[in-house]
Amino acid sequence: MAATPRDVLKRVFGYESFRGQQPAIVAHTLAGGDSLVLMPTGGGKSLCYQIPALLRDGVAVVVSPLIALMRDQVAALREAGVKAAFLNSSLGFEEERAVEQRLRAGDLKLLYVAPERLLGERTLALLETLTLSLFAIDEAHCVSQWGHDFRPEYRQLSVLHQRFPSVPRIALTATADAPTRSEIVERLGLEDAPVFVCGFDRPNIRYHVVPKNNPREQLHRFLSREHPSDAGIVYCLSRRKVDKTAEWLRLRGFDALPYHAGMSAHQRDANQERFLREEGLVMVATIAFGMGIDKSNLRFVAHLDLPRSLESYYQETGRAGRDGLAADAWMTYGLQDVITLRQMVDGSEAGESRKRLEVQKLDAMLGYCELTGCRRQVMLDYFGETLPEPCGNCDNCLQPPETWNATEAARKALSCVYRTGQRFGAGHVIDVLLGKDTERVRSLRHDRLSTYGIGTELELKQWRAVFRQLVARGFLSVDAQGYGSLRLTPSSRALLRGEERIELRRDAHPPRTARRRSAPAASVPPSATDLWQALRAWRRELAERQGVPPYVIFHDASLAEMAERRPRSLAEFADIPGVGEKKLQRYGPAFLEVIARHAAG
Repeated sequence: MAATPRDVLKRVFGYESFRGQQPAIVAHTLAGGDSLVLMPTGGGKSLCYQIPALLRDGVAVVVSPLIALMRDQVAALREAGVKAAFLNSSLGFEEERAVEQRLRAGDLKLLYVAPERLLGERTLALLETLTLSLFAIDEAHCVSQWGHDFRPEYRQLSVLHQRFPSVPRIALTATADAPTRSEIVERLGLEDAPVFVCGFDRPNIRYHVVPKNNPREQLHRFLSREHPSDAGIVYCLSRRKVDKTAEWLRLRGFDALPYHAGMSAHQRDANQERFLREEGLVMVATIAFGMGIDKSNLRFVAHLDLPRSLESYYQETGRAGRDGLAADAWMTYGLQDVITLRQMVDGSEAGESRKRLEVQKLDAMLGYCELTGCRRQVMLDYFGETLPEPCGNCDNCLQPPETWNATEAARKALSCVYRTGQRFGAGHVIDVLLGKDTERVRSLRHDRLSTYGIGTELELKQWRAVFRQLVARGFLSVDAQGYGSLRLTPSSRALLRGEERIELRRDAHPPRTARRRSAPAASVPPSATDLWQALRAWRRELAERQGVPPYVIFHDASLAEMAERRPRSLAEFADIPGVGEKKLQRYGPAFLEVIARHAAG
């Protein structure tokens, strides 16, 4: 009897059943159909093409944008007993020849290749001599000029359909709003293909946003309280900030590494390699780092600066908790972030339509930050998905923010911006409102304005919050070409005239709560914590011997199941999620020995 997709799912990958739309996608691809698949990170996108690849005749070609991603995905497949390889610039001449010989001999089921390598005439000619089972285009949002990771070579992938019209194509991404989806379909010629939208919700991720107030100290409090020994990523906007933040964290006892485009390729690769293979490392990076990182047990992603869009934010935070266990998405932001990003948009060489779109995306990101309701509902709505009830797992749901009637304060703020000529940033306008006797205020004769000193009922931090929220709500705009000077918008008129009332959120003080257990340990009973640590230690030792990341052997979720269920035989061990036939044979006896030794005291 021929193997079924579910047989392969259990035998090779160790899972009993598919999730969501996986069975429909697998069946459609298996039957030779094209498709676009939108599935959240950690939702099992890879299985949607890996299982059809194992069941169809020939070799599947997987287009992947990063060398590190290819290497780790191939290593994970080999651990599961799958014949897989990659072709990219990291291979030497003899290694390339060996892969090509295996291809010609029909000894591979999956080949991972970078788009620029795939599009070379030599590679295309080689593929024309082979039996191809399918093309999988991973990170398909890279095809879109409206996306956040645009890569020009992805646009040329339409050649696959032209040269191999009978080979099915499956394009996959975790992040794509409506314009991005449309462009993927158009550029890849998928107009007649079904689009499988599998939901964007990542319920295991807890979202936090805090106003900036000494951001490094805020980050330190968050890490010390929530993730003192966990792996995660800290994103910063500039290379200089990456270096300084990584050094600052190291001085405070965290094993932190920098990553940005200003470093040598050798140093970047070395840091990425350490991050993938070691436990508990913190990578401080620009957005140059992360796409395609397959490390499943990241317990947090932190942003020290505002991302450019909700798309970018969703993509970056989605790197946390890929194993389905609890994780945090934490961000701090301030008015200066808005100014910096708008200056970057205005200073770019993009056309006016692109700039307008970038500003709209930034405005949506700002609105998300200043929400008083459920963050997950708004984020999912941005991607066209409805969450009927508040999520219960974001800061606003867990600790609903206090709001206040800020109508009078807002009118004072807007009036002062107008009286000072709409030529100054928030700092100077606040000085005037507070009646400060500074040289600049005196030299500009702003101490003679009617708004001088009318805002002493609020403190400096409170006024900063008012101006930040007025920008986020669209009552003030930021002149990005100057020095961040504030200007009134048409929306401000009704507020100034007293025709509109406004409620603003009151910035909360940092919580003074005790540190919680790291998220993976919290997923097993307290009685199993010691065994959990023993299993992790043994996994780490095996990974070091084999030169692979620990999660390639078993994900944290599999170890948590082992620690809780304590299997005593190979038959019981085979029932652990993530244990396929190959891993059962290779690792079962040794892990059972660790469990038995622990049981014996």
